[in-house]
Amino acid sequence: MIYNSASWLVLQLVLCILREVVMKKIITVLAIAVLVGGCGGNSGQEVLVSAGEDTFTNPIKDRGADPWVFYHDGMYYYTNTLGNKIGLWRTKDITELRNAEYKTVYVPPKNTMYSKQLWAPEIMNIDGNWYVYFAADDGDNFNHKMYVIENTSPDPFEGEFKMKGKIQTDKNDNWAIDGSLFKHKGDYYMIWSGWPVTPFVEYETQCIYIAKMKNPWTLATDRVLLSKPEHYWEKIWINPEEWNNTNDHKCYVNEGPEVIAHDDKLFLVYSASGCWTPHYTLGMLIADADSDILKPDSWTKVPHPVFQHSAENGVYGTGHNCFFKSPDGKEDWLLYHANDNPEDGCGGKRSPRAQLIQWNEDGTPDFGVPLSTSTRIRKPSGTK
Repeated sequence: MIYNSASWLVLQLVLCILREVVMKKIITVLAIAVLVGGCGGNSGQEVLVSAGEDTFTNPIKDRGADPWVFYHDGMYYYTNTLGNKIGLWRTKDITELRNAEYKTVYVPPKNTMYSKQLWAPEIMNIDGNWYVYFAADDGDNFNHKMYVIENTSPDPFEGEFKMKGKIQTDKNDNWAIDGSLFKHKGDYYMIWSGWPVTPFVEYETQCIYIAKMKNPWTLATDRVLLSKPEHYWEKIWINPEEWNNTNDHKCYVNEGPEVIAHDDKLFLVYSASGCWTPHYTLGMLIADADSDILKPDSWTKVPHPVFQHSAENGVYGTGHNCFFKSPDGKEDWLLYHANDNPEDGCGGKRSPRAQLIQWNEDGTPDFGVPLSTSTRIRKPSGTK
């Protein structure tokens, strides 16, 4: 059979298209093979060969220390430390924070005990009202205490956040930061980081405390000590390489406590060691859900870090985490901040990062290792 030149060109075009379709199918099969059998070193994180709309990379925002997110009515409400104000982002896709709607929702008045150094804000909706918990002072760190602001509007981007008051954590009104609320068996509890006495004696020790809440702005019980720095990895305050060694005293740290419940257990995850070091890490306490969680004996400390920096992946200072559910409620995710370099310290280079939590057969969480900024991660299930 004889083809003219036009027919020959059409035939070549068809063959080219067929070859492209076949190659795409081969690439897809290879990608699936990697997902199923090639991710053992990533602790269950699904890594794709090529980028797609269903993946993201860390960080999910260029800057942002002490990240917090709250899911409500199909939206993620995100905030992080800004220092002089409280800012709020919202989005349906937590991995698209860079494109999220933003609003400054609170600027403190000048010359008050809460005008400066606003740290680690956390937003929650409790009984229809919105509350933001944060630590602040007058410019003197020794005066850091916890405060709460309230907005009665159904939409936190509308209405006004007003100062509800200071949360006094004990009769001596000791130094306190990083307050976080969680609900357990119908009651709200607050956990936070505080000093045993103010001012501290000899060296600074930040401990984890808990108390039951009377209402969103008042404690109902005395504070109870749950954890203090005792292991080596909780007491690193000097960098051997002499980076950021500005403290003139020893500083042992337990801070940033957060609770996640799974099956019949509560897991209290906290940050340990100095955030100005690359060794900022996560530790964990475990309690039975049916125990009296206001009793220290109900909690057991895991004797080793549960999540720490990875020099291999170029992720340092992994800490101050929170937890969130995927949009369909089927997955648990870890949100934390970290640096790209070991010398970046406790400043403005920290950025928020997210990765999937796996659950071990014994019911404990497996946070894996912090993934590199080049690793593609499957988006939380149900993300649209």
